Amino acid sequence: MQYPASVQDHPTVQQAVRLLDGLGDPRFGQTLVRCLDDTLARTIRPMPDGTAFVVTGDIPAMWLRDSSTQLMPYLALLRDAPALQDLVLAVLRRQFGQIAHNPYANAFNAEPSGQAHDPEDLCDDPWVWEQKYEVDSLAFPLLLAHRFWAATGRTDHLAEALRTVRTVISVWRTEQEHERLSPYRFLRRSGPPSDTLPNAGRGTPVGRTGMTWSGFRPSDDACRYGYNVPANLCAAAALDGAAELARHVHDTDLAEDAGRLAAELREAVARHGTVHHDEFGLIYAYEVDGHGNALLMDDANMPGLLSLPLVANVPVTDPLYLATRRFALSPANPSFHRGTAAEGVGSPHTPAEHIWPIAIAVRGLTGTDETERIGALRTLISTDAGTGAMHESFHKDDPRRFTRPWFSWADAMYAELALDIVGLGTRPLWASTG
Repeated sequence: MQYPASVQDHPTVQQAVRLLDGLGDPRFGQTLVRCLDDTLARTIRPMPDGTAFVVTGDIPAMWLRDSSTQLMPYLALLRDAPALQDLVLAVLRRQFGQIAHNPYANAFNAEPSGQAHDPEDLCDDPWVWEQKYEVDSLAFPLLLAHRFWAATGRTDHLAEALRTVRTVISVWRTEQEHERLSPYRFLRRSGPPSDTLPNAGRGTPVGRTGMTWSGFRPSDDACRYGYNVPANLCAAAALDGAAELARHVHDTDLAEDAGRLAAELREAVARHGTVHHDEFGLIYAYEVDGHGNALLMDDANMPGLLSLPLVANVPVTDPLYLATRRFALSPANPSFHRGTAAEGVGSPHTPAEHIWPIAIAVRGLTGTDETERIGALRTLISTDAGTGAMHESFHKDDPRRFTRPWFSWADAMYAELALDIVGLGTRPLWASTG
């Protein structure tokens, strides 16, 4: 099947470019078109079974999380665009099949080629590029499935989506009892300590909290403590959407099951995932272990604490979120960097003093001040090192020092922010100030 290779002639994109030009810099609109078209033309591969495989950029594998976020900006373009709708649906069906095949894997090959990030990993499944179990890997396809339905009204993916929901609920419930029930292990003999799990691959010990355990963060770095707070809140939001899809097809049992687990995760975060900070008051921790230990930081990757309104149905006006946001955007967050070129959140996954464009876009998308939002867009185009592309990270004082020349997720986040600023995005109900 042929999918669109460009959206530069799409009426919404053309309107967005005109509005962005009105902000005084033609690069705003030019970069929007380039980011949207690059993803379509270079990352998506139609497959013989009617699905679509999506590389993350300069790595030849498909991440469940990345492939979801890469498609999010196109949700604003789906009305009266059946070919784009079919593309999103083809990616969703690929994701559903991948989760059914191995729900603990985070990244897959296009064929059973045996390619792997590290051939000596415990997982020898030829379809799997990497089996780093991350809660968000299961959450993001569910978020995309729900948002696709909301944007189009199409229901031809719901049967597969709800089968996937049942699989995801089963895994998340197992991982609520990680120490007692989980079959998952991950050991990697090469690379830094953040690339493997201690305790014979089980991870650091955790106590039961009601949250669901994750071996790795959205950055693909190992969790220090097994309960990643933003990932649990993201999972709850994914379950909210799943419950709505189940109710739409009158599957009351599944809707109730998804709703119960979402409530359990949120209640557990409220009891175990918040801490009192001397400067900022009550804030969300980034990770906890159920034994009284908490990690206070944020990471540029989504879901992170800064991105909770985007991925976790947390209102932008929520006092707990606002306090956490002030923490995340301050030197109290060890991943926050301020330099001569920019300021923003980075990640231990990349070199010291590097800022992530994803986090700059998230700051703009979750901001309520137009000056801050447009400033985020301006920062993104002024730190691309003249390439016209969003990178994984760049040095706070010198954007010419960057990681990953081709990172489609970051391009997608620029597109989401640009569309949102001119009122043409798909900002969901979380943006309500009520």
